[in-house]
Amino acid sequence: MAELHALYPEPAIRASGWLEVGAGHSLYWKRLGTAGGIPALILHGGPGGGHSADEPRMFDPERYDILTFDQRGCGKSTPFASLDDNTTWDLVADIEALRDMVGAKRWLVFGGSWGSSLALAYAQAHPERVTGLVLRGIFMLRRWELDWYYQEGASRLFPDRWEHYLAPIPVDERGNLLAAYRRRLTSGDRDMQLEAARAWALWEGETGTLLPQSSVTDGFRNDDFALAFARIENHYFVHGGWFDDGQLLRDAGRLRDIPGVIVQGRYDITCPAQSAWDLHRAWPEAEFRLVEGAGHSQSEPGIRHELVAATDRFIERLA
Repeated sequence: MAELHALYPEPAIRASGWLEVGAGHSLYWKRLGTAGGIPALILHGGPGGGHSADEPRMFDPERYDILTFDQRGCGKSTPFASLDDNTTWDLVADIEALRDMVGAKRWLVFGGSWGSSLALAYAQAHPERVTGLVLRGIFMLRRWELDWYYQEGASRLFPDRWEHYLAPIPVDERGNLLAAYRRRLTSGDRDMQLEAARAWALWEGETGTLLPQSSVTDGFRNDDFALAFARIENHYFVHGGWFDDGQLLRDAGRLRDIPGVIVQGRYDITCPAQSAWDLHRAWPEAEFRLVEGAGHSQSEPGIRHELVAATDRFIERLA
């Protein structure tokens, strides 16, 4: 068996700060790696998840100039957990503002789960700004994808954990769980918000890996994280990401001239492999890596291996 790629050492933070992007929003950003290296942008998951310390470690810090940031309303960005002026297209505009800030004409875009959705939206809107895409755990916010994970489907595989997800919602409201959660997450009652946020976040934390990983799940138990994560995710999903149903797949032809790598866990329950396969068929120019023995999380060894290998290959292509 071939040796799996390890993460690179954690790169030092070269610079950090906040960027005002309008409507009262201020984005926290960090630059890591090497000045003058290959420009790369990391898009975190959720939406509302905040940036991860591990994602920059998937890049060779001596070869890449890396930007990571907290999207609107989460992490250190302000205002905290805000849903106002917080849409996919606001985030796409934010990415362009960040690109202008760092002075990059084009950059490699890396994203998993919701980060893959946002990367696709950005690349389809601004293909001339993207040197390549590295995508993991493909999620395109199609109606069936949302229903599978938040209404019925994944529930059949995790019935014990599903009961905890259902617990805050009265039986007579369970016909539309996204709407029922929205009522609670946007209520004026903080205790009600937190009860719903904890259940929503833990459902994701407990189903994102092939086998239980407390190191992954424990992060979802933090109340501040859960509140921003649940409120912002639910806000985006109730609105279908402000996409036409199937839009990201429909417009995959705009990616034709962008090199890409699609990395997908075979047993991903959060974002089933069907979505990655559909994107692979619509964008055959991209490399496709279906990882056996892996779920959704980037912490899965096989997924981590493919992501590091992908950024390494792009060094040869982009240097």
